[in-house]
Amino acid sequence: MMGYDDKRNFLRMLVNANCDLTIEDEESTRSIAAICRDISAVGMAFEVGESIEAGTRLKVAIESNSSQIPSLQAVSKVVRCHQNADGAYIVGVEIQEMR
Repeated sequence: MMGYDDKRNFLRMLVNANCDLTIEDEESTRSIAAICRDISAVGMAFEVGESIEAGTRLKVAIESNSSQIPSLQAVSKVVRCHQNADGAYIVGVEIQEMR
């Protein structure tokens, strides 16, 4: 039987990169440190220390340590957020714009 990951339209690349998420909502703009766990052509998953509501708009910044690979800047929208067994939150986003 196929699992959920096997039904994806795009392959996900597993990563373990520190990144900054900037939440922009009507109340304020603030940054959250995160770890990017995986990335695909249309989305990413992050591990963070707090819940982020679905529909929230995020700016994502992942700095590259290599001169061969450019840093990533993107605008995304949260599509899901759940707490894992160790208490961290896994946030799935849809990439809306690459910069």
